[in-house]
Amino acid sequence: MSNKASGLVKINLIVNNIKYELQHIISGNGEKGNGSNIQAATHFLRRCKKASGKIKETKYTKEQEATCLKKFINQNNYWFDGDIPEETKIGEGAEQKVYLSSDNKYVLKLNDSIYYEFWIDYLHNLLLHNYFFPNTHYQLLGFKEKENILYAVVKQPFIQLTEPTNIEIVKQFLIANGFEIKKNNDYINKSLGIILEDLHDENVLINQKLLFFIDTVFYLTPYFFT
Repeated sequence: MSNKASGLVKINLIVNNIKYELQHIISGNGEKGNGSNIQAATHFLRRCKKASGKIKETKYTKEQEATCLKKFINQNNYWFDGDIPEETKIGEGAEQKVYLSSDNKYVLKLNDSIYYEFWIDYLHNLLLHNYFFPNTHYQLLGFKEKENILYAVVKQPFIQLTEPTNIEIVKQFLIANGFEIKKNNDYINKSLGIILEDLHDENVLINQKLLFFIDTVFYLTPYFFT
């Protein structure tokens, strides 16, 4: 076997190992510590959808899923009852509200999963983010309901921007790690079966010349489990 062919075999083995590990995590195994409650919620929602499919012929909806998620929250006492002072808010977008801790070490994010068709997809995003970007690891603290809107409450290290983000550097980094550009700031890794979107200069920060991905939007493709 030529050196080039041998190198391709090694690359394929690495990709296959990563994909297997990701499938393991998404399926409910392999993630420990802060990620275990995320996996518990995804496992519960997966069972709910499966049970719903056996009972009804109608399409499963996000509203049904939210009802199921609240059942999980009640059973496991996952309602977040901590105080989040409104004056600590440092940002708000279409999908989340962001609050800074008093010691400036972390942020709390309230996310209503609007970017996702289902809550389970948002939870998959958290698991994938924690796998690829552990230096900005999400910790799911619980859930909160405000004005009839359900939010996940997550905790994440606060990253101080030290220089403007060069999107070209982000692009080079992702391409070097097996991603291809779909369009603009959206990428796909066909080998792993995942999509990573919305990587503009406010979602990827640079601190001391290092990239920190703070807001990711991961999706699983239909061939993720193949």
